[in-house]
Amino acid sequence: MSSERDQLSQWMSAYQAGELDAFERLHGQLAPRLRRYLLSLTMSQPRADDLLQETFLQIHRSRHTYTPPRPVEPWAFGVARHVYLMDCRAWARRRRLEADQGEELPELPVPAFGEGFPDRNRLRRAVATLSDDQREPLLLHHVWGFSFREIAGMLGIQEVAAKVRAHRARKQLQGVLETDLASNPVDESSQGEN
Repeated sequence: MSSERDQLSQWMSAYQAGELDAFERLHGQLAPRLRRYLLSLTMSQPRADDLLQETFLQIHRSRHTYTPPRPVEPWAFGVARHVYLMDCRAWARRRRLEADQGEELPELPVPAFGEGFPDRNRLRRAVATLSDDQREPLLLHHVWGFSFREIAGMLGIQEVAAKVRAHRARKQLQGVLETDLASNPVDESSQGEN
């Protein structure tokens, strides 16, 4: 992981110096992770894809704010989070102006740590019960592997607050899953069907 972080930092420095090939490499490494992160926030593939494009536009515009040799990923995730929050504000303004069309909520993506669960739909429903304040630190730490210090920087909170939010989210998620499993046992014949 450290060598990957060093490589991203080198590519970002090269991109800041005007090497466009470095941007291609950065995009190739960061885009899949940023897409999954944005998908976990938006719960909509088309919206996540739009925000990913906007994120890379903002990365281009803000590349001078990156300070080498700091890790690139937390900086890029911070840019993505900012893009997401700005989109939420704009969406809220549009929604107030438009009549509610009764749109269905999009399907919740399953985070990578849910791959081993017997029923991915249960995990989706359980993660959907978490508040944004809980879900985001949980996913950033347990799915994308950021340290709590990095998460605190991305979310603009104290490191201890990031730890507490992730811990509480994990406990709530565990409780929801246990309750769901107790009331709806897993059908052994459908465990392989996800």
